[in-house]
Amino acid sequence: MSTLEVDKIIPQSGTATQLGESGDTITIPAGATITNNGTATGFGSADTEKVKVSANDTTAGFLNGKLVAGTNISLTEGSDGGNETLTAALSGTITPSDNTVTLAKMAPGTDGNIISYDASGDPVAVATGSAGQVLTSAGAGAPPTFATAAAGGKVLQIKGTASQNESQVSSNSTTYADVTGVDLLFTPTSSSSKIYLSVTFNTDTGGDGHGIGAKLTFNHSGISQTDVDAQYQYYEEKTRTIRSNLWVTQHYIHSPSTANEITYRLQFNSSGAGQTVYMNRKTIRITGLEYA
Repeated sequence: MSTLEVDKIIPQSGTATQLGESGDTITIPAGATITNNGTATGFGSADTEKVKVSANDTTAGFLNGKLVAGTNISLTEGSDGGNETLTAALSGTITPSDNTVTLAKMAPGTDGNIISYDASGDPVAVATGSAGQVLTSAGAGAPPTFATAAAGGKVLQIKGTASQNESQVSSNSTTYADVTGVDLLFTPTSSSSKIYLSVTFNTDTGGDGHGIGAKLTFNHSGISQTDVDAQYQYYEEKTRTIRSNLWVTQHYIHSPSTANEITYRLQFNSSGAGQTVYMNRKTIRITGLEYA
């Protein structure tokens, strides 16, 4: 191998010098340094070392120029160094594409909570209910809540007065008096229940032209004795010219709005002062049926 040692190579024509022929391999050994103080073409430099990001990219460029920021996203190049840092800054509302947010990307929550919206339209967690409860709407402007399911259509309990051995009672006053000893004690399962009540009794007007009235009342720890239905009372007109002995049955639908023990009791009176009338306690039956 021949060696040529010179300090400078100058083109003979003063315009260009060619190094090697086509197909030749020019090798620069390790440790050698080539310094470019002019213009070098045909191979890269610090300003021309650019990239293409895919096979479809038609123009080479620096990587920071190849990255395109989206709406409300800005890209900031870090300080010069061996490794550049490209930082994405987010602002405003970032709207992901449809069907792109997975469960794994959602923030952790409480087991059993569900997501709803408040009156302002903002997301809100609905607290976990108890086992067996159902989700109940609170209407417009409020998130739903878990509540105990209503037992609609169910008969919850039936109670009635026992057979009586009480003697009959009488009254000659126009003021209603209690028929004691034949009460129905009834404790509703729920304050929202309704009670179907059936009342059967036997009356005696006691004499010609006498009249008798009867009504069903109730009371509990939260209320004094009150008519079950002030508009619905039995009354035997005193215009009859004969003494009357009658069997009477009355039916009520009562909404007591309490879960306290209720006392259902009959009251009766005479239509005229001094006219004695009778109520047969042995025949009185009060039956209550609670349904939801």
